[in-house]
Amino acid sequence: MSVTAVRSGAADERPAHRDPNVLRWVGAYTSSAIGDNVYYIALSWAAVQAGTPAQAGLVSAAGAVPRALLMLGGGVVADRFGPRRVVVGSGAVRCALVLTAAGLFLATSPGLWALGAVAVLFGVVDAVFLPAAGALPALLAPRSQLARVQGMRGLATRLAAVLGGPLGGLGVALGGTAGAFGLAALLIGVSLPMLLTIRVGRLPADDDKARGAVMAELRDGLRRIRRHPVLRPLVLAIALSDLGFVGPMNLGLTLLSQQRGWGASGMGWVLAGFGTGAGAASLLLALRGWVPRAGLVMAVTAVASSVAIGGLAQVASVAAGACVALCIGLLAGLGGALSGALVQAQTEPAYAGRVISVSTLASFGVAPLTFPVVGWAVERWGTGPVFTTCAAICALSGIIALCSRPLRRAELPR
Repeated sequence: MSVTAVRSGAADERPAHRDPNVLRWVGAYTSSAIGDNVYYIALSWAAVQAGTPAQAGLVSAAGAVPRALLMLGGGVVADRFGPRRVVVGSGAVRCALVLTAAGLFLATSPGLWALGAVAVLFGVVDAVFLPAAGALPALLAPRSQLARVQGMRGLATRLAAVLGGPLGGLGVALGGTAGAFGLAALLIGVSLPMLLTIRVGRLPADDDKARGAVMAELRDGLRRIRRHPVLRPLVLAIALSDLGFVGPMNLGLTLLSQQRGWGASGMGWVLAGFGTGAGAASLLLALRGWVPRAGLVMAVTAVASSVAIGGLAQVASVAAGACVALCIGLLAGLGGALSGALVQAQTEPAYAGRVISVSTLASFGVAPLTFPVVGWAVERWGTGPVFTTCAAICALSGIIALCSRPLRRAELPR
């Protein structure tokens, strides 16, 4: 089903950061993202209280399995019914699910099986929500504003990461696990009225294009990626970058802090350095609005950030770790925002959900499942070889982009 943007006149010339329509979406996205962070903290806290650390890890990772298995189908759903409609509908289900979890903790003390069920159901809904949420920004502003919108989205993500932890802890401290789940449901729910007020593309009549079977539509989307000279190497580069990046910068950083004796405060400073760098890159893109030779810049930042990731395991002090993490945040933040903008610029609106589902599958679905492998590898060989291996995977993503002439020469619309 194709989508035609409804834009005319002066609205086409309005920068995204001054467009009330885009700003309402940013508010909704930020509130929902903060709610997600609070939910994961509440789930982890409840799982730790109900079982062993290993069992808590399994509960926390349970949602990644259905997300990985079903996300491609979620992209088909987004393209069939329109991104905004799917985001609102799945967002309402997510809110109801988390609110149900809060009610369970008010009424009783659910065990690990109940928590695992909540995590799995949330992952199922996420598999529909995430492709639609990724496809929606391209329908909110003119194509010349894609980079700026991606920068604003990056800023919202950083803000959610900064605020989500303290709010989750506050929810647990004041209202227990039920209070934290309730706060997460409230934040997710607040995003829904704002989403209902944004203007997006106009959906044509259903008979403009006959709907096929889900698998047929999915194969059609995959075929589009495979045959597209820019999307094919771009999606592969994004997948490799996510697979190499997520492990060391999440579980790997925790284990590195333990080995170096940095403690929780030291790890916090390193994470603050990364967040500052990523936020600065997003702010730069949001204000500038366009980067020349975006494909080449994305490839170079991927290679450069891989060097920094490998170097992070070699530093001995917290200060040095924070500085290296700052560089990683700057490079990965800029490269990630540019890759997202390029995906949207090269994708026809009718295929946006399916393409987004493929490009984000590694990050949201597959990469979290690699945490046990990263933990086992660090225990066996140490942080240095593991970070180096992950850095090599990230570097490969940049090399693929550099070797692809169409991607290397890809530009963002102006």
